[in-house]
Amino acid sequence: MELVLFVILAYLIGSIPTGYIVVKVFKGEDIRKIGSGSTGATNVKRVMGKKWFFIVLLLDAFKGALPVVLAKVFATTFISSGLIPVLCAVAVILGHSKSIYLKFTGGKSVASGVGTILALNWVVGLMIAAIWATITYISKYVSLGSIIALGVSPFLMYFMHQPSAYIAYCLVGACYIIYLHRENIVRLKNGVENKVR
Repeated sequence: MELVLFVILAYLIGSIPTGYIVVKVFKGEDIRKIGSGSTGATNVKRVMGKKWFFIVLLLDAFKGALPVVLAKVFATTFISSGLIPVLCAVAVILGHSKSIYLKFTGGKSVASGVGTILALNWVVGLMIAAIWATITYISKYVSLGSIIALGVSPFLMYFMHQPSAYIAYCLVGACYIIYLHRENIVRLKNGVENKVR
């Protein structure tokens, strides 16, 4: 019962559509009908600029970290395996990409995913954030930075000797987020992906 309650709470928190709310409140527009249609920070930047990109990025990362931190602090079952925090992390990224509040639409769960990893292991989380920032800055492609940063996350968890559940989560989460970027990958291959200006 505890596991179920934590996972449901994590999904509901992950489903909070921060990008959608920000654009709706301050611009009166539905971000799902603009640009890529994603509710994530990158699409928010297209509508409202760099300042709001970072605000939504941080809000999504916080949204990802919060349920995992709550599970690590308050869960009393499956403590040694880290199962409940990991399942909460899965629920968060599913909630962000398939929000119950937006008829199961959403973003690509990158910032929320990094937030979950920060909560599981802050060192690995910061390393992934640094890799994302570096690749994005050099290439000017947010999607490429996201794919590479999340792609290396299970290896970083492994080399940091983290629990098997954390490594498995990063592997599954990376595959899911890369899958959500499948259209971006096609555009990258064709040289037509949007760059950060």
